Amino acid sequence: MASNQEISEGPPHFNTSGCIIKSTRDKGRGVYASRLIPRNTLVEVSPVLLFSKDEYEKYGKHTIIDHYSFKWPDGRLALALGLGSIFNHSHSPNTSYTRDTKLDCIMYTTVHDVQPGEELCIYYGDNLWFSDANAGSSKEDTPDLDDGWGGLTAVAEDEVANGHPEIVNPYAEGPQEEIIPEDDLPFTRFKLPPEEEDPQSIRTVQAWVIDVPEPRHITTLLKWLKQVGLDGPELGHLKRIRKHDATTTLLLSTEPEAPDVPPDLNLPAPYLLPVPTSSALTLPSLTLKSALWPTMYTPRRKDEPEPWTRAKLKWAWDAMKRTFDRAIEAQTENELPIAALIPEPFSIARGEGVQPQISLPPFIASDTRRSTSHPLRHAAINAVRKLADYQASNGQDSDISTPKASLQEKSTESEETSRNGSNYLLTDRTFFITHEPCIMCSMALLHSRVKEVVYLYPMPRTGGCGGCACLPTLKGVNHRFAILQWKFGGKYGHFSEKDLEVDDTIDA
Repeated sequence: MASNQEISEGPPHFNTSGCIIKSTRDKGRGVYASRLIPRNTLVEVSPVLLFSKDEYEKYGKHTIIDHYSFKWPDGRLALALGLGSIFNHSHSPNTSYTRDTKLDCIMYTTVHDVQPGEELCIYYGDNLWFSDANAGSSKEDTPDLDDGWGGLTAVAEDEVANGHPEIVNPYAEGPQEEIIPEDDLPFTRFKLPPEEEDPQSIRTVQAWVIDVPEPRHITTLLKWLKQVGLDGPELGHLKRIRKHDATTTLLLSTEPEAPDVPPDLNLPAPYLLPVPTSSALTLPSLTLKSALWPTMYTPRRKDEPEPWTRAKLKWAWDAMKRTFDRAIEAQTENELPIAALIPEPFSIARGEGVQPQISLPPFIASDTRRSTSHPLRHAAINAVRKLADYQASNGQDSDISTPKASLQEKSTESEETSRNGSNYLLTDRTFFITHEPCIMCSMALLHSRVKEVVYLYPMPRTGGCGGCACLPTLKGVNHRFAILQWKFGGKYGHFSEKDLEVDDTIDA
């Protein structure tokens, strides 16, 4: 609203949210705050008057109703009563709205703190049929998107809950296999520090090992490890057997107490040794780690980031948009506007892969701390829990693609590699979340062996992916994952910095 506009008081309107009606010369009547209205406040519930499409075409289209109409999901025309038809338009709205088709009403909720005297505005869309008093734009300035109905279409079935119109994925057009240059990617990468390549940087943990004088006992011990549950994934980055000079040593566990080995084998007592906490990503690291204990080598091109094609960016943009929109919905439900998504892996979505994979549906969740009165119901935890519950209910192992090797084969390097990463929930998965996950959620993602985390809003005071800490770089953790922060605005989509702002002291 321009500063030189004259504002006059309108008729009184009684409600509990502090909204009043005022008029300006350029915009006519509008809804204003008479006092501070906090974000996430439900300020208006407007009943709607419904007309059939025929009624609209014959009568409503030719009256002033045409300027105040909404589409309803069943095809009828809706006219908002109460304050619903008084809210003016803004390209940076401070109020969102959702429809309730059961109660035939539209609910209006603030998305930011609204100061006393500030106008409450919603977003009508880009196809305006009037001059925008704020921006000076008009319907003639934009392409004709007339659908034959006229009026507001922002609550149409194919549009998002906060009133933003459907926006085309910016990566949908163009050669899908084209590699996008690093500078043109819609995200910035968090640069992890160098890998463990000197003796001081190698991270270790104390593990129980045992010398096996008779090689024929190895097979028996491997069977025993499986029977007692000591063949889990926590040591999958290490080989089980070390041969040094004439001694064969078996890796047992990292439990606090030494396991009780089969007494009939007459083995010496187990003892503790420091072993690496993660696989080796470079040859220098492999040399250093294998000097402590034989370690798996999982190389990657050092300092060369993974290339992204236009097709993969299209997949990622769709995932981030869906996550963003879910957070907007949560905001209108009086939850914290934080959401997380575990989409179907890009390779599976594209039908790629050496062998058939069991396709998992996407898992999306929002923060539910308010509605459940439970401090741990963060969006990230809720999404991972959905995935875990789905796999449990369908009788699936966490790693659904890793084949089972025979006990004898597990002693070789190739089969040890196949065990690495088994039983983890997020192996090779990309995790999308609106806000940088907190330390608790970041640790859950790390323990789930997530491949990469993509977020929109940094949380410098509480975040665990580069904010107040960066968990995959801490000494003592046994997994590293990539961290990508999506960019706002412009060609990167409809993601707005102000839409989902939360207090910077909140653990996301």
